[in-house]
Amino acid sequence: MRDKIKEYEAVAQAAEKFVKSVAEGNSEYARELFTPDAVLFGMLDGVLEHGSIDQFYHNVDTVGAGDDFKARVDVLAVEETVAVVRVLEEKWGGRIDFTDFLLLLKLNGEWKCVAKAYNQNSDTIK
Repeated sequence: MRDKIKEYEAVAQAAEKFVKSVAEGNSEYARELFTPDAVLFGMLDGVLEHGSIDQFYHNVDTVGAGDDFKARVDVLAVEETVAVVRVLEEKWGGRIDFTDFLLLLKLNGEWKCVAKAYNQNSDTIK
C-alpha cells in the first residue's frame, strides 16, 4: 500500500544525509543513514565495487565532491516499511555522474539505508 506524503518527505529527508556527505566530502552524515551492515554494488571506472558500505565512506572521505557537484533526490516508492530512492549526481570529484539507488527500511521508526546500488554514466568512465 502506498504510504502517506509525510512518509515520502521523511524518506527524502533521510536521503539528504547521503547527499550532504557526498557534497561535503564527509561520511559522517551518511553514517547516520546507513545500517552498519549495509552493502554497496556498482561499477566505478569499469571496476566492480561490492561489499561493505565502508567503501562508499572511504570514497566520500578521500575524493570530495568538487565545486561543480549537483544532486537531486527522487523518492520513487514508499510502501509502509520499505522505500526506494534515486539520487542523481553530477560532477562528483569534478568529473563523474552517478545514478544511485538506495533501499531503505523503516527500523524502530527511523528510515535507514540497507543497500546502495549505482551506475556511473558511461561518458564519465576513465
